[in-house]
Amino acid sequence: MNEIIKLSRSTVEKYLSCPRCCVLDKKYKIKPPSLPFTLNIAVDNLCKNEFDYYRKIQEPHPLFIEYSIDAVPFKHKDLELWRSNFKGIRYKSIEHNYDFGGAVDDIWQKKNGDLIIVDVKATSRNNFDWSDTFSKYEYAKAYKRQLEMYQWLFKKNGFQVAKEAYLLYFNGKKNEEFFNNQLNFDVHLLKLDCSTSWVENKIIDTVNLLRSDVFPKPSLNCEYCNYLKKRWQLSIT
Repeated sequence: MNEIIKLSRSTVEKYLSCPRCCVLDKKYKIKPPSLPFTLNIAVDNLCKNEFDYYRKIQEPHPLFIEYSIDAVPFKHKDLELWRSNFKGIRYKSIEHNYDFGGAVDDIWQKKNGDLIIVDVKATSRNNFDWSDTFSKYEYAKAYKRQLEMYQWLFKKNGFQVAKEAYLLYFNGKKNEEFFNNQLNFDVHLLKLDCSTSWVENKIIDTVNLLRSDVFPKPSLNCEYCNYLKKRWQLSIT
């Protein structure tokens, strides 16, 4: 029996964007440099606190009323576990011997019992246009895949899940006349029609790669692989 492979939503996303980086990360613990997004984390926490207030009283958040969403924040004993990094909501496959999971930002429940999966993002861009962003940038498509993987996890844990999911986008205003130690945001609630039909196959593909002795070639569109390639070329000239 193969040893169980524990992997996260981000591992599968790395496999989709660059199998080589996925192998470097999971098998060799070699990660690309990154910076902590502390401002994003602050926005996430403040947003969760606000939703938790309405969760406690089981009333719709004002955004629900504004966007005609007939739901309330979902109340469940495992919510904090599902939100916790490195724990999250998980599914273990006996057939393929993997343990897959991810940490959600928030969950809302419709009157029919369906769960709406929500992810919170923070940015600061001029003329924010989601349709344009989604058509041009792969990271925006990755946001949708992230929600679909979370939906799949909740389905595998026996929950009814709505087809739609939401990105709650906070866009920081950077052209205000005065700062006054306050950062103001435009709020965009983006509804995404999702499909989980692809998720399990890609998890299995990721697991099979990590179990193999294959070391993939650099991906043509991977910024990290391209950086290392150019650096190596310069070092031998």
